[in-house]
Amino acid sequence: MGSLEEERTTTGWAARDPTGVLSPYTYTLRNTGPEDIFIKVICCGICHTDIHQIKNDLGMSNYPMVPGHEVVGEVVEVGSDVTKFKVGDTIGVGTIVGCCRNCHPCKSDIEQYCNKKIWSYNDVYPDGKPTQGGFAGHMVVDQKFVVKIPDGMAPEQAAPLLCAGVTVYSPLTHFGLNHSGLKGGILGLGGVGHMGVKVAKAMGHHVTVISSSDKKREEAMEHLGADDYLVSSDSTRMQEVADSLDYIIDTVPVFHPLEPYLSLLKLEGKLILMGVINTPLQFLTPVVMLGRKTITGSFIGSMKETDEMLEFCKEKGVKSVIETVKMDYINTAFERLEKNDVRYRFVVDVAGSKLDEQ
Repeated sequence: MGSLEEERTTTGWAARDPTGVLSPYTYTLRNTGPEDIFIKVICCGICHTDIHQIKNDLGMSNYPMVPGHEVVGEVVEVGSDVTKFKVGDTIGVGTIVGCCRNCHPCKSDIEQYCNKKIWSYNDVYPDGKPTQGGFAGHMVVDQKFVVKIPDGMAPEQAAPLLCAGVTVYSPLTHFGLNHSGLKGGILGLGGVGHMGVKVAKAMGHHVTVISSSDKKREEAMEHLGADDYLVSSDSTRMQEVADSLDYIIDTVPVFHPLEPYLSLLKLEGKLILMGVINTPLQFLTPVVMLGRKTITGSFIGSMKETDEMLEFCKEKGVKSVIETVKMDYINTAFERLEKNDVRYRFVVDVAGSKLDEQ
């Protein structure tokens, strides 16, 4: 595997500035080592977080930036110490590609909470090279941050599970909300929200979708299998559902009041925040105190949880609802995603776009 010591180039689609417009960009992949895997990207999902990053909404963006953290690819080469994967395997790469391996989170198999984690793009490796994401022909990734895609699972179906899927699966399992008979709410029916409905239903929950309008009722009830649909502005219905939910998964990525949803939780219910919001949220403390309710958050999932989640989804037949596009459509896809004009996750056919053959 001597060729692994040589640097390679690949072509991706990168944002150059906060306009967030992506265009072709050829760059050098970082040096690869014994633990690394050289991956040909098959496809990559588009996440709402990608918009925050390419447009510098969080004030931490570095350019040029190749986004994409729901990556499914094929193993082309493996380093000499790689034991988990072989050439030809279909694998996945999510939000994180590095961690310190020494802190409490790392030693507890929850490396997504490591303070020195390395993001799959818009970050820097220890050798100083920038990380670049999955909207590119190839990637080099440490085997620790790679998962095997189960046999029989289509790559384009697997891609959204690597972020949206595990983002929902992780808190439900961590907080002990993964047994049947619970009543859950899914606030916001986008990429993460639609996976929330599917995963929660597969766990045997009664699922209520909560939305700001009635326009997604048919989709939620008839196509995704939700049990109930609640429009947050319908005060009568909100009152009827008050004090009834064990948890709410809040996927809304923009400012919104919390009190209306806290009132839906039963005693000791949990409001689990998942949307990346760059403005402070507010609530009145009695709404929490008088029901011993919890406002908490959860961030993606560990590599161990990602493996578990993929097997769970295969066993239960959980599939994401996707729209597949080619790379030259990606800027339009981002524009549509900002308007919530997608059911429910865009997946870019990277291999079919032949980026490294142009």
